[in-house]
Amino acid sequence: MRKRATILLGMAGGAIWAVVLVWAGGFARDVALDRALAVAFFLAGLPLMLMIGRLAQRRFFDDSVIDGQPLSGPAEIDQRVLANTVEQIVLAACFWPLAGWALGGGTVVALGAGFAVARCLFWLGYHMSPPLRSLGFAASFYPTILAAALALIRTVSGSI
Repeated sequence: MRKRATILLGMAGGAIWAVVLVWAGGFARDVALDRALAVAFFLAGLPLMLMIGRLAQRRFFDDSVIDGQPLSGPAEIDQRVLANTVEQIVLAACFWPLAGWALGGGTVVALGAGFAVARCLFWLGYHMSPPLRSLGFAASFYPTILAAALALIRTVSGSI
């Protein structure tokens, strides 16, 4: 039960993080959407770049995987984190443009900055103890979902 409690706490922290990010981003509604998206995806790409570089470094210095063999141990965790990060960036690419249009460019910048921080927490938490990854996962996934839901509501209701 201890693992589930840790995961639940991480999920709750991610939910609070989501509300804070979307709320804080609303203070800068007038940021131009094209610039906001450029900054947001740049920020979201930073941990992705670090993860790709770390995996390349692991392969270069480890003779047992230099030829593309399956990874194990900490390197396998890095590969899982990278795969999940790519999945979440694809999701963000689907939802952040509408969120920025409906909620303002500041929201998208906040999402990008929050994503970068949360992905690093996910990576670190996964290496420390797998249940600890829940905070980083939730803190990068929930803000995207919350912003998408609010953007859809605003769009459908015509309150943009």
